[in-house]
Amino acid sequence: MSKPAALDPAVAARLKRTTDGLVPAIAQQYDTGEVLMLGWMDDEALHRTLTTGRCTYWSRSRREYWVKGDTSGHVQYVKSVALDCDGDTVLVKVDQVGAACHTGDRTCFDAGALPLGSA
Repeated sequence: MSKPAALDPAVAARLKRTTDGLVPAIAQQYDTGEVLMLGWMDDEALHRTLTTGRCTYWSRSRREYWVKGDTSGHVQYVKSVALDCDGDTVLVKVDQVGAACHTGDRTCFDAGALPLGSA
């Protein structure tokens, strides 16, 4: 059995990971700019996302990889992937099919805006 391909070393060198080896990954609807969700990726999840065309995340609670939509049918098809200027956040522009949030909402940010007050 051959070893799976790894994340491109040039990309891996740019990443600034948390102490547990993760980077936050923001999923954004590619054509509207709507922010859908935030997940976590390690090198393997990012490699899978870049090479399969589907978003793969690391579940911190289940301690396993999950491909968005494999169980729910709410798939994220990858359109582009970028690192921010510091290399500590990934932006994945996707074509979201169905809800992005595990609650069934279109985005994970539909729960309501926080009140802004005057200083």
